[in-house]
Amino acid sequence: MKIVDRYLIKQFLQTVLFGLLAFTLIFVIIDLMENMDDFIDQDVPNNMILFYYFVFIPEIIKLMMPVAVLLACLFTVGKMVNQNEFTALKSAGISLYRFMLPFIIASIFISIFSIYFGGYVVPYANKEKILIEQKHMRKGLVNAGSNIFFQDSKTRIVTIAYYDVTNLLANRISIQSFNPDDLTEMIERIDASRMKYDTLTSEWIAYNGVKRTFEKKYENAEKFSEYKIDNLNFTPDDVIQKQRKPEELTITELQAYAKDQLRTGNDPTRVLIEYHSRISFAFASFVVVLFGLPIGANKRGRNLALQFGLNLLITFIYLVFMKISQAFGKNGVMEPMLTAWFANIIFFGAAIFNLLRVQK
Repeated sequence: MKIVDRYLIKQFLQTVLFGLLAFTLIFVIIDLMENMDDFIDQDVPNNMILFYYFVFIPEIIKLMMPVAVLLACLFTVGKMVNQNEFTALKSAGISLYRFMLPFIIASIFISIFSIYFGGYVVPYANKEKILIEQKHMRKGLVNAGSNIFFQDSKTRIVTIAYYDVTNLLANRISIQSFNPDDLTEMIERIDASRMKYDTLTSEWIAYNGVKRTFEKKYENAEKFSEYKIDNLNFTPDDVIQKQRKPEELTITELQAYAKDQLRTGNDPTRVLIEYHSRISFAFASFVVVLFGLPIGANKRGRNLALQFGLNLLITFIYLVFMKISQAFGKNGVMEPMLTAWFANIIFFGAAIFNLLRVQK
């Protein structure tokens, strides 16, 4: 059976690659048509357009991987059924479960690869893609007057009007500290025209500002030209990280960001859902294989087009169900991990039920 296993895996993986290539080309052509006006209006160079779609391809592959796996599964099995190869295997005493084993093993390896690919390769490519959109297509730019604000600790809020990444310089900053026993009571506020990070002492130094302390009905204001602030918990990298979009963060960075949100007293639910969803979505390929194989191998389902349409519908229902469960999770109805894996659990159970009722 090793020869048959190698044959099945080879046919399966070749069709997966073909499906990814076909879906990627279709996706790129459609997106190019939508963005053509932006490319022309902003006079984007041809080499930059090519690089834009080069770094866009990983995101397309991540999204289309479950559909390509489903297509490969149905095409490979349907071809064997039509050519009576599947009948010959059954005549040799090969059960449906044993026949499915190479596909399941291959889909597991694809899912494991998808975790790394979607968790590290895709975020890096998305970062380059967003950079091109901001620099050449004028998309996603932060408006001039908008602020970067975040909670540095449970009792401290930091606002930065503009941050210079190259010089590690924050401009027009405000640091507000509150009473830990009454978070509605401000006890200290520091306002400065700029604040720079000292890499030698790992301290922030504020320039040209005023420090105010509040005690009941009294206020004390102290102007300064230079003031060292040694109790801040964030670094320049943290400021940059807080400005990045979730699709730019790797799964390791998402995990660290969730811990940072929890440490500062913020709700990390959305970040944790994104983190666990990166992993759970990778196993969509495994789930669709369990769905597609029994139906594709069923001798009563000779119409390959009908089988593919049905399983394609199931796949998109699965993806929609995943998005709906994420919405419930973000509203606090379910725990983040359960939210991310809920669709997989439900459809995996349905796939097992479907597998048991199919004639061996």
